[in-house]
Amino acid sequence: MTPQRISPQAGEISKWYGREEHAFFDVCADDHCQRYQGVTRIISRDARDAVQSTCGVYLVYGGNVCDARYHKACGGLTENFENVWEETPIPYLSSISDSALPFSPIQTGEDAIKWIRSSPEVYCNTTDVNLLQQILPSFDQETTDFFRWKVVYARKELEAILQEKTGIDFGILHGLTALERGPSGRIIRLMIEGSKECRIVGKELEIRRWLSRSHLYSSAFIVSRECNPAGVPIRFVLEGAGWGHGVGLCQIGAAVMAARGFSAEDILRHYFRGAALQKCY
Repeated sequence: MTPQRISPQAGEISKWYGREEHAFFDVCADDHCQRYQGVTRIISRDARDAVQSTCGVYLVYGGNVCDARYHKACGGLTENFENVWEETPIPYLSSISDSALPFSPIQTGEDAIKWIRSSPEVYCNTTDVNLLQQILPSFDQETTDFFRWKVVYARKELEAILQEKTGIDFGILHGLTALERGPSGRIIRLMIEGSKECRIVGKELEIRRWLSRSHLYSSAFIVSRECNPAGVPIRFVLEGAGWGHGVGLCQIGAAVMAARGFSAEDILRHYFRGAALQKCY
């Protein structure tokens, strides 16, 4: 698939991946299409019953059917649509606190450090194994650190990953610097500084792809370096929050809300502000 570009500046690579990139099919089985796993997957009877019982019911905003995006775990704050895809804000896909209590949006690097190193009382901050087993497929249940996570790279390992993913030889990697973040703390523009090259990359998914052989859980992370006596980095430590792009419905947060007695309509009203369910046929 060919990514669409958002007015990159000189030396900057800015990409997002739209559904319309598929020429002959609607969805794929990767994060590009929100981990659709195909019609051959075993679907529970409860899920089938829910689909049948809500036949003809749509989530609507301003007279139009909503583009109801979702992700695994927001990390406590959801993200704005325009920071992940097109530069067109969508009111019902704006950042919210994943709690009944408000949390301030991330605005500075210090905010990001405090937020990512904290453990706020939000819906998706759960370690309830029984609940997670009900909502996550077996291969995702192995991921237990989705709310707050850490990845440690030896410098040479990260240099090799970057060259493998981009074809760019950055030389000795000196730094990873967040130039712009969204309200959830997710990095929108990241500067990668090496002895041979310096590049700026965005958006959210492209950053995750560049910095991992698969991809990072999210782009909501902070970076620290460990250096040798000469000041050359030995390793990079990425501390992060959340699992996925963070836009729209937080799946783990929604499951926790349901377990606490919230109705489906309550949950949708929480994540898609201003939208409502409507029987269309």
